[in-house]
Amino acid sequence: MTRILAYGAVIALLLIAPHFIYPVFLMKLLCFALFACAFNLILGYGGLLSFGHAAFFGGAAYITGHALKVWGLPTELGILVGAVSAGLLGVAVGALAIRRQGIYFAMITLALAQMVYFFFISARFSGGENGLQGVPRGSFLGMIGLQDNMAMYYFVLGIFLIGYLIIARAVHSPFGQILRAIRDNEPRAVSLGYDVDRYKLLAFVLSATLAGLAGATKTVVFQLASLTDVHWHMSGEVVLMTLLGGLGTLPGPAVGAALIVTLQNYLASGPLSAWVPVVIGVIFIICVIAFRRGIVGEIREFLKRSF
Repeated sequence: MTRILAYGAVIALLLIAPHFIYPVFLMKLLCFALFACAFNLILGYGGLLSFGHAAFFGGAAYITGHALKVWGLPTELGILVGAVSAGLLGVAVGALAIRRQGIYFAMITLALAQMVYFFFISARFSGGENGLQGVPRGSFLGMIGLQDNMAMYYFVLGIFLIGYLIIARAVHSPFGQILRAIRDNEPRAVSLGYDVDRYKLLAFVLSATLAGLAGATKTVVFQLASLTDVHWHMSGEVVLMTLLGGLGTLPGPAVGAALIVTLQNYLASGPLSAWVPVVIGVIFIICVIAFRRGIVGEIREFLKRSF
């Protein structure tokens, strides 16, 4: 009951937030929150550290932008095409990467993601270093124009809630329990008869698809897909968001994403604009040393000890 009330309060705050905070900033926050939650599915619950998730986030961003701008698809279908393309890319990358573990898995995902980056920097349709600009927002179901930031915000909020519910359902299902078992003791999971590689691949593809959904939505919000979306720095940022918010917790990555996006947004326009990476790095170091469970993890541990 406490958890339901907490989620209800958060949803209520999200519904009224655009009346008090700039909607475009909130939409950016929701996109990155979904990206971090998707990444947490494989790192926090599957124990797979990927340094290549920017390939799915940015790849879907470019595909959706091209589908909306050149093909003229409806907004919903364009976002769906981007998410599905990210899932298909996840199948290809995952089939190669999950055969290895630890640092080898991370390096394979990074190498494949860099191949995707160089593809988009040289492809004709991507706009090269200028990115894919002028992506139309379109309308929702052909009736509600998404040029209005308030309408666009509630559209993005709906996508975020759908993605979050999918992740929550996966985590609390037998599939999620098996993922935890593989993360905690893979040899024992093998001895119990589970096809470990198949479960890892399923988790990887689901994570890639939802990361693509986040990237596709971000393209519609900002009407732009850029090389920043597919660069390896983006993969590093989502790792930072997940660890800072709370690895292996459902709301933790969203909290971490909110903190990082807020710092980047408000520090960039102040006297510390050139020191934003340094400030974020210091916060991360403090968190790793003093709050190893992340923000949400430490709060949960404190509540357990107190009550």
